[in-house]
Amino acid sequence: MLKVFKKRCNVFIRLLHEQATLTLEGMDLLKEYLTRPAKQLADELTAKEKEADESRRILIDELNRTFITPFDREDIFALSRAIDDVLDYAYSTMTEIVMFKVEPTEYMVRICSLLRDAAFEIMKAMEQWQDHPAVAAEHAQRAKALENRVEQVYREALAQMFVETDDVQILVNILKMREIYRHLSNAADRGDEAANVIADIIVKTI
Repeated sequence: MLKVFKKRCNVFIRLLHEQATLTLEGMDLLKEYLTRPAKQLADELTAKEKEADESRRILIDELNRTFITPFDREDIFALSRAIDDVLDYAYSTMTEIVMFKVEPTEYMVRICSLLRDAAFEIMKAMEQWQDHPAVAAEHAQRAKALENRVEQVYREALAQMFVETDDVQILVNILKMREIYRHLSNAADRGDEAANVIADIIVKTI
């Protein structure tokens, strides 16, 4: 019985780690896209987002077929959803840059770099979770700290946008940029939520 339980635990940790890894890879693609907007990178990010969605669908299927889970099924579902949302917002950022024909800014690059680092910390938390939960908790805390830094840059970016607002075209551009910054900020929020869930599960299980 213990062997079966351990196997199910490994399945969920493996799938969550897979999701976190795909999210990190997606953030790397977005970061590169913001410095070198190229269709190939946009296509690769689109494919990565679809791959991550498939990984989440598999996790949910495993969750539905498992009677007893190694930790609360609500926590597993919430963590999977939060990790998936980070990549979804990265994808939305890219698609709106294309749709609005916006030139990526230095602030976008800075925010994305922080988001990429937060995704790395979440991935490392999942990697260390089973054998070194205390280390996993440290990675989760680092991810949370990076979310705070994202919000600081986000506020700087918004303040800079409203320095000159006399021209109608500038106002239109501000509305477009604000939507994109909002997606990046939402990605940070979801990363923070993922880190919180990781920390909660570790507290419950150690």
